[in-house]
Amino acid sequence: MHSHYHANATGRVLRWSFVATSIFVVVEFVAGIQSHSLALLSDAGHNLTDALSLLLALFGCYLQTKPANEVKTFGYHRAGVLTAFVNALTLVALSAWIFYESYQRLMRPLAVHESVMIVVAVMGLALNGGVMWGLRVARHHDINVRSAFIHMLGDLLGSIGIVVGGLVIHYTGWQQIDPILSILIGVLIIWTAWDIIQESLNILLEGLPRGLELQSVTSAMREVKGVLDVHDLHIWSLGSHTRALSCHVLIEDLPLSSSERTLRRLNDVLAEKFHIFHTTVQFEHMSCAVSESGCVIPVDVEESHGHHHH
Repeated sequence: MHSHYHANATGRVLRWSFVATSIFVVVEFVAGIQSHSLALLSDAGHNLTDALSLLLALFGCYLQTKPANEVKTFGYHRAGVLTAFVNALTLVALSAWIFYESYQRLMRPLAVHESVMIVVAVMGLALNGGVMWGLRVARHHDINVRSAFIHMLGDLLGSIGIVVGGLVIHYTGWQQIDPILSILIGVLIIWTAWDIIQESLNILLEGLPRGLELQSVTSAMREVKGVLDVHDLHIWSLGSHTRALSCHVLIEDLPLSSSERTLRRLNDVLAEKFHIFHTTVQFEHMSCAVSESGCVIPVDVEESHGHHHH
């Protein structure tokens, strides 16, 4: 229930933030055209990706509350991660456009209305600050909310840069500052995108969840009373905050009731230490003679991918 309430509260903040950001994008775009400011235009582009990332986070929130069905047996956790990945790729394309435009502008500077720049950027500061304040708690639980939060942070820095740039143009009349700011905003966008691309790819490629070490999980499992050995261990992420594990565990040839106890102990350790709640554990029994020499799985060439059961 707790997480469901979280999702609802977060959803509300995301909805309002999305509406506010979308309106601001239009304002900033118009202002950018009126004042000939490339920095405002590229910031509008950045804000558009913010709006997108908020929408994706909202979509992710909605999907994660949808239950699993017969086809999507794990629910829709991955949808949010996939959308974060696509979003990050669009960011990179946007930056390429900004770099190209900025280069053109550096060659042929245009007079910029710096007062419009400053006013709009201050509005942007207020907006981004507000959204970040709203998302400050939820970002720890969800890659999509975190990606929206990081976008906002990048935008906050962008807005500060534009205010400073506007002041510099006002007092020195140095027009090139506008495309230079745009280039910095572009770099900022790529930097935010890269982190999201890396993490979402890791989840999509069934990589080990961030912050986990296979070795430490294995040794913690081996310490559980009744466990002789652990092999074929796989840990992956279902979504941005749900982890799953499957493995083969070697135990002595015990009655079922005592192997149940071992399983419960294993699950407790995994849940407490590593926050892994989805587990599939397959027990393998060993007569004592073999278990002293350890369990060696024979591997033939054509079957090296399959698991051998004893």
